[in-house]
Amino acid sequence: MAVQPFVSRKQAQQEFFTDERCFIIENHNTPRDDALSVAQARVEPGVATVWHRLRDTDERYVALEGHGFVEVGDDVAVELNPGDVVFIPAGVRQRIINKGSGQLIFLALCTPRFRPENYEALE
Repeated sequence: MAVQPFVSRKQAQQEFFTDERCFIIENHNTPRDDALSVAQARVEPGVATVWHRLRDTDERYVALEGHGFVEVGDDVAVELNPGDVVFIPAGVRQRIINKGSGQLIFLALCTPRFRPENYEALE
């Protein structure tokens, strides 16, 4: 059955803190659109998220605000600035580090959509 057009409206939900050490607002994650989820993440100054990976899910970070570093796989840390996009293939370890003095805010776009059972903490 074909997916019908729809608008996914942001709910008046609260930002929540995760075991990953970041704050999340789920903007779009619905079975009506299994192909994609969109969340806004916020990492406080001086914080590094825990090493983790997503099984069967590719992820993209779109940096919106702040400055930090991202580590993907065994690669060295790469500086992350507003406007940068990071591609993280399914099953590859990752973490993000806020080295700035302000909040590090980015969108996390998952394809297919994020499912909690695909998340694996590595620390």
